[in-house]
Amino acid sequence: MKIAIASDHAGYDQKEALKPLLEDLGIEFQDLGPGSEAAVDYPDYAAKVAEAVARGEADQGVLVCGSGTGMAITANKVPGVRAAVAWSEDTARLARQHNDANVLALGARTTPPGEILSIVRIWFSTPFEGGRHAARVKKITQIEKAASSRR
Repeated sequence: MKIAIASDHAGYDQKEALKPLLEDLGIEFQDLGPGSEAAVDYPDYAAKVAEAVARGEADQGVLVCGSGTGMAITANKVPGVRAAVAWSEDTARLARQHNDANVLALGARTTPPGEILSIVRIWFSTPFEGGRHAARVKKITQIEKAASSRR
């Protein structure tokens, strides 16, 4: 598995702290920035990850900002991306199992650092269940296509 990872300035330290965990899990990753804690605009980095996922350059993405919300909103503007904010192991597990979410958004200011590591572990160990959920995910894709055609 290959993933794309990025943050904004608020999530920079947590993004850096995730890298050893990803290596331990055997997950290849591409860090799309930023390279420091200097102030940046989160939409720029969320778009980089979302576009890498949408183009198939990454299987999944991980984003870290202050709350996770701004990154998720931005990533979900890219067709083919299903970004979910997870603040607990349960929300991460359900986003993968039921929604086949392919981008994880985390809040560095809203989630204790130790919990972020466990959320990421759960995210990457949880498969999509399919079954009744597959039809619902298909509806998401259909809605996305219909919205794109109206633009």
